[in-house]
Amino acid sequence: MELTMKSLAARFAVAAAISISLSMSSCSATAAWSGHHQPSYGDAVEKSLMFFEAQRSGKLPTDQRVKWRGDSALHDGFSQGVDLVGGYYDAGDHVKFGLPMAFSITMLAWGAAEFRKEITSLNQMDHALRAVRWGTDYILKAHPQPDVLWAQVGDGNSDHYCWERAEDMTTPRNTYKLDHENPGSDLAGETAAALAAASLAFRPYNSSYSNLLLVHAKQLFSFADRFRGQYDDSIVSAQQFYPSSGYSDELLWGATWLYRATGEQKYLKYAIDNAGSMGGISWGVKEFSWDTKYAGVQVLLSKVLMDNPHSPYTSILKQYQAKAEYFMCACVQKNDGYNVDRTPGGLMYMHKWNNMQYVSSASFLLAVYSVYLSTSKAKVTCLDGQVQPQDLLNFAKSQGDYILGKNPKSISYLVGYGQSYPTHVHHRGASITSISVQQSAVGCVQGFDAWYHRPEGNPNVIHGALVGGPDKNDGFYDERSNYEQSEPTLSACAPLIGLFSKLQSTYAAPGSYHDERPGTPSTLPGSYSQKTPPAYTGSKSPVQLLHLIMSSWNHGGATYYRHQVIIKNTSQKPVSDLKLQIENLSGSLWGLTPTQEKNIYQLPHLQVLKPGSQYMFVYVQGGPQAKISVVSYH
Repeated sequence: MELTMKSLAARFAVAAAISISLSMSSCSATAAWSGHHQPSYGDAVEKSLMFFEAQRSGKLPTDQRVKWRGDSALHDGFSQGVDLVGGYYDAGDHVKFGLPMAFSITMLAWGAAEFRKEITSLNQMDHALRAVRWGTDYILKAHPQPDVLWAQVGDGNSDHYCWERAEDMTTPRNTYKLDHENPGSDLAGETAAALAAASLAFRPYNSSYSNLLLVHAKQLFSFADRFRGQYDDSIVSAQQFYPSSGYSDELLWGATWLYRATGEQKYLKYAIDNAGSMGGISWGVKEFSWDTKYAGVQVLLSKVLMDNPHSPYTSILKQYQAKAEYFMCACVQKNDGYNVDRTPGGLMYMHKWNNMQYVSSASFLLAVYSVYLSTSKAKVTCLDGQVQPQDLLNFAKSQGDYILGKNPKSISYLVGYGQSYPTHVHHRGASITSISVQQSAVGCVQGFDAWYHRPEGNPNVIHGALVGGPDKNDGFYDERSNYEQSEPTLSACAPLIGLFSKLQSTYAAPGSYHDERPGTPSTLPGSYSQKTPPAYTGSKSPVQLLHLIMSSWNHGGATYYRHQVIIKNTSQKPVSDLKLQIENLSGSLWGLTPTQEKNIYQLPHLQVLKPGSQYMFVYVQGGPQAKISVVSYH
């Protein structure tokens, strides 16, 4: 049963939906994919991160790039005495479903940690970490006590009776929590995994926040393990939309991520001791999704074995690896007939409803496993022959290319990418004029009458939205009412950041992606003023700043950190007279010269950064790290 059953059009009485939209083939000729066309995977990364901003709930930051969105759901949780403002809407509606949101954060953070170098080279790490943090900050608020997790805000049924902007929301904002009496091992286990993965992503940039995430991750895993049960037995309203198939995989998933984030043997031992009883070494699967985590667990534990072939747990780890490779062989059609189905155009096909979310997750795993194999100089032996690491990555590329336009329809299923993409996306906010343009509220029923049934395309382009995608025969109909194919989800988009970053670094020509392109200022991210989480700044400047924590120690009851900042000239010209603004500096700094202006520092006299060269300075302090940005240069 497909899982994003959120858009129950039957309830809308829209059975007579207008067959207004043409199959996209009618307008695809201009975007035909030629053999000489090289996709800009970097542009796809940038677009995909924009989708996370379009899905933000709560009070939007001043540097919000998606300008057609506004503040929404500013009182979530208040009637229950808890602050649940923030987080993400999961798809085209306005419910905050905990399970797909947590999985999306896990996948986004895994990409940021696994492909740090690749994302950084695209100047997208700052955006990626902000996307992660928008989710983790919400999770921290939703976890006010060790054994309490607020799991959902909003009700799917009442939400789907209305077609309105998030800013105009009139539907009930019911809240649902997990506790001792209402357990949810699947959701709590996934949330623990999300925080553990996010702690890895943040560790080089903000160690104190990374450590805070781990505290909550450990508590949530303990809660998930001690009080066992399926979350949708405790939260019945979720059954219709995101039903769980069980919690054993999430317990293994949470333990495995905690082992990766902490190195503590007890978490690895948990995955070993429960390998058989929880299905980790008995389930060979052909799907990886917000509901089914076995393939992800098996891939991560294969890495543990590759890193330590002489582990005392080798025999069990090899069984995990065998199941990971069952998944890989099934994807590349070398599993003796037990393979993932494909469309005639070559797309993996798992489910009728929102198939692209399974494609993106599987492709991410293929890319990750290819890296693990390459690092350990290994290959996969399938029932139908051997598979090299490059074969896995090439197949992941074929799926990414299909998403971006190399398909029978010659359209991009990533909205806003390329010349031809869906324009009738099943998404409330995108389909109604922005509240910044039409400030009067759009009512619940008015939204259906004036906007849902409207034959024209959406007034707002929701960049980076990965729609549900084509059917088993590569057919796609760009209709707002065709929610199986035209609705985007957060869980579908999250794996794309890591996937496309890896594809850009491997297949794209040097210099083929630039994060600022003239002529499209309304869709460009621009330059962020640096906020937490600190990462790269100055996307329009010729230098990049990489902020690392090199060591820490305790003294007098306080923790101190040694910070290293690398300044790299990424332009084609020498850079001189570089000045930096350093705020929140409470300790000592070495390597820069202070100026007469407050908080302004410069490189030592006559120091010139040649193209491609870098310069390093360090500082030591306790508490949060300093905020660093480029002020001027020549």
